[in-house]
This record gives sequence, structure tokens and C-alpha cells, in this order.
Amino acid sequence: MSDPAGNGHSGHGTCRQAPLPLDGIRVLDFTQVMMGPCCTQMLGDYGADVIKIERARTGDLSRWSIGDDPDGGNNPVFASLNRNKRSITLNLKSDDDRAIVLKLAETADVVVNNFRPGVMDRMGFGYEALRRLNPRIIYAVGTGFGTGGPYVRKGGQDVLAQAMSGVMHRRAGPELPLSVYPTALADYSAGMHLVQGILLALLQRESTGVGQQICVSLYNSMLAMQMQEAAMWMMRGKELNWAAMPLSGVFETTDGAIVMVGAFKENPLRDICQALDLEDLSADPRYANLEQQTQHRIELQVIFRESFAGNSTAHWLERLDGVDILCAPVKSLEDALDDPQTAFNRMIVDLDSTAGGPVRLVASPIDMSAAPFAVHKPPPNLGQHNDEVLAEVRRSGNGNSP
Repeated sequence: MSDPAGNGHSGHGTCRQAPLPLDGIRVLDFTQVMMGPCCTQMLGDYGADVIKIERARTGDLSRWSIGDDPDGGNNPVFASLNRNKRSITLNLKSDDDRAIVLKLAETADVVVNNFRPGVMDRMGFGYEALRRLNPRIIYAVGTGFGTGGPYVRKGGQDVLAQAMSGVMHRRAGPELPLSVYPTALADYSAGMHLVQGILLALLQRESTGVGQQICVSLYNSMLAMQMQEAAMWMMRGKELNWAAMPLSGVFETTDGAIVMVGAFKENPLRDICQALDLEDLSADPRYANLEQQTQHRIELQVIFRESFAGNSTAHWLERLDGVDILCAPVKSLEDALDDPQTAFNRMIVDLDSTAGGPVRLVASPIDMSAAPFAVHKPPPNLGQHNDEVLAEVRRSGNGNSP
């Protein structure tokens, strides 16, 4: 393994460098696709022993979610979510394999699953069953809509949560078409809420000595993400839409696009006009205050659009920065990954190449000075750690700790 590019910044690397906050914590990971795996990967990144329990032959659905790939079941989608884990394959319809799970649960600290409600109970691995074996167990559940209620049997998925939570309906203007947000917004936010719940439960267990159940849903995470907008609607009956602010927007330039946020200043319109070489529109009664600017938003946006179209992105960035108006170029993901700030932050980690080529992953966004992120286990092959984990189970059965 090789170190990622970067300088002057502590933290990210590709080998274990120091004791980590979750050393000694064992996680049984029944999750697949994204919400659960991004949670358990974060736990593994900071020291937890994550045992990923997969189906024989097929494993996690994300091993095959992008079709044919040179790395097969270790394709980039799977690899991005499953470093720092050990993979074992079990047939959970088999009494012998279910016994292995129960043996692991006796000494596990955390169990995580994102099956539909009821699936774990039917297999004999529900919270009540496992806490009878191990009262200290922390049982984390990720669902689409919750563990009860009218949608309890409905399949959960990121895009469905966007649609049903109101996120998809909200856009900069009613003239724009409804669309799917192109990144798995609900999966990632719910996965991080699962991490938070697990860490809170581990802290509480220090004082109580017992575990608990934690439930997170895609739906709730999307509602929570709209906390400001929801409070405004429930308390004032008004819509709060940051994308529809009259002095903000995305504007095409001669060589790309720029985003501008005209806010957090006494008179941002005056400063925008100065940067764009326009007369001071804030002196016009139609645009004298935020209420008037909102009423005439379409007119203002046309003026801005025509101005930005006349010069380059770099030109307008310099002009707007010069009057302290928030602005940024609109970059592609490729450009963002190549950005020098990304390198400085050590947000790319390089692992050994495989048959499919170099393994390059986004690192953890958390930079801890005393517990630096590292990849101490590359994304596992399906069932790679069967012998290792089963040997630990046998030793545990003989009265020895794993």
C-alpha cells in the first residue's frame, strides 16, 4: 500500500499508526448496499472489528450492482463502502450457521442490520433474542420508513425517501422539473445517524452496563435534514427555500459556471452590482429590500445571467471575491478529486492495485489528531475471513477469548 498524495496535514494514511477510539469493539454487520455499509465502514475506520456477514456465492448486493467489472465482486461501488472489515459467508437458513451467529453475538458489542422490519426476528436474531444472550449488546437497525407505522412493509430506498419526505418536491422554482438528486443523500445521512446512535449507546453503556436498540430510517433522516424549512412551515406557514433566494444562483460563464450566494451582508445587492459593473440596483425601489428582491427575483436573475455570460469564471470569481460576495466555480467530480485542497486534506487513499487496476477510495472526512484514519484492511473478498473468524468462534467456545 502507498500513502496518498498530500502535505502539511495530519491524519489520513493507509496503515495503522496509533490506538483508535473503537479498538476492542466488535461489530456484527448484516448490512448491504449503502446505508448500513457506510455506517459500519466508519466504525471500522476508527478501530472496530467489523465482521461482515454475507450470503455465500453472492454476498452484499453492491458486489454486483454495477454489472460486469474487472474486479467482479470487489467493484468500485463495493470497495468504496467496505474497507476495514472482515467478510464471512454464512447460510442463515442453516441451523449450524445460525448457531455461529449466536455464538458471535454472545461477545459482540454491536449488531447492525438494514433488512426490512421483521427479517432478523424471523431468523432468530431480533433484539430481544440477542439481548437475552448478551445484555450489553447494542442493536442498530436501519430501515426505509421506520420499524412501525403505515409504511412498515414498504421497501425502503434512497430515491423513495427523497420523494416521500418532501426533498424531491423542493427546487429553486416551480418552472423546474422534478428530479432525483444524483447522490445517495438519504443513504449517507441515515448511515451517519446510525454511527451517531451507536456511539451514543456505547457511551451510555459505560454508565449503565447494558445495551439498547437504535432505530434510524431514511425517511426520518431526510425530514431531519430539512429542520429549518420544516420549522418555518410549521411555525409561520411560509416556505424557506435556500435555492430560491433572489441574490443567489448558478450562472453560466464563457467557460463554465459559477455559483453566487448574495447573503450575510448589509446590502449584498449593491456589492454584486459593483462586481458585475452594473448600476446600483439596490437604489431602485423594486429591489430596495429582501422582500422586494424576492418579488422581482426572476428579473434580477435575468440581469445576473446576462452579466455572467459576458466573461470567464475566473474573472467573475476575482470580482466577487473582491467585494466579499460568496462564490465558487461549479466543478465536476473529476475536477474536485484533482483539486489541490482535496490533496492537502488527504481525502484520497490509494491501495494496492488489483486485476481491475488501481484501488483509489475517498478517505474518512473526520480528521482526529490523536487517532488518525488509516486503511488497515482493504475491502475484503467474499468470505475471505471465514477460516479466521470461525477459528475465533471455536476458541471462544473453549473458554478462550477471540
